[in-house]
Amino acid sequence: MTEPVPTAPRRSQQNWLLAVLPAFPLLLLVLRLWYLSRQDLPTMLLLVQYVNPLGMISALFITLAWSVPAVVLVLRALGGLLLVSARDQARATRSLLAVTAQRMPDWVVVVAALLAAFTWQLRFLPALVMLLVVIMGLTAWQRHPDDRLVLRVVSVGVPVAAAAVVFVWVLPGIVDAVRRGEAATAVLLLAPPLLGTMLAGPVPVRFARLATHWPAVLAALIAPFVVGVVFLRAPILPTSAVEVATGNGVEVLRGQVITVDDVATTIIDRDGLVHFVRNTDLRTRTICPETAQVPASAVEVRGWPVEASVLEWVAPARRLAALDPRCLGRPLDPG
Repeated sequence: MTEPVPTAPRRSQQNWLLAVLPAFPLLLLVLRLWYLSRQDLPTMLLLVQYVNPLGMISALFITLAWSVPAVVLVLRALGGLLLVSARDQARATRSLLAVTAQRMPDWVVVVAALLAAFTWQLRFLPALVMLLVVIMGLTAWQRHPDDRLVLRVVSVGVPVAAAAVVFVWVLPGIVDAVRRGEAATAVLLLAPPLLGTMLAGPVPVRFARLATHWPAVLAALIAPFVVGVVFLRAPILPTSAVEVATGNGVEVLRGQVITVDDVATTIIDRDGLVHFVRNTDLRTRTICPETAQVPASAVEVRGWPVEASVLEWVAPARRLAALDPRCLGRPLDPG
């Protein structure tokens, strides 16, 4: 007789998860203000008073858009692998990982895949292909366990064909990465499609928990730190350069504008110092673009840099003919 699945522990785990999830974005927003104020509490309270929460939420969404599909696709793949590999389905469904994958609708996976295709960098797109073929193969094992033809096509033919197509596409990038000594980039381009051909079906029972739970636990421990570091570096206030009239002439003050009222303009500089500049002393003001991140990899795949995403190619970017001298700390008119 099949052992009944206890629902109380699972419901308790879900309640804890639902309680913690809303607190994580709030914690990120608070840490971002703490980081911007350079750990100075009065400055942080000033920022809390004037910073628009909608702007912070927008920065959080744009900066971390890549993380949502990563969580969805990895949970679906690992949970599906546990379900099809476990000998006892009743025991397998006790796992929150398996239950999440079992109850996740197909349309959620499709939306997550489309979002990842636009927001992930090129070097992670082979991993996206691997996750999709793995999910397709595992879904076929769950829904058509007795149809051998479907299983062979979806869990064997599709992964092999996808790996061949990806390999042909990224082969110039792999060669370029090896020539430049970028082993990590070469592995990211080559390894995921090969793994997809091995994980699109059940694994031996004794390795099922090792191949599913431990990667999920490791990802759950690392993900908050990665997400936090990425968001802490995201701008939440416009970076400006203003010309201020002083007794010694004109000086340029660069920083992020907190607020502007009828009397003064409040600016926080890169060192976390707050400046209250009288509006009568302001001569000009300009918005400075954020410093572009120096690419960590020079590898390209058929003219496509591996650190660029599809969205960066499709969305129009602001082109600057020349950087404003005020953004470099030089006034327009020293006199």
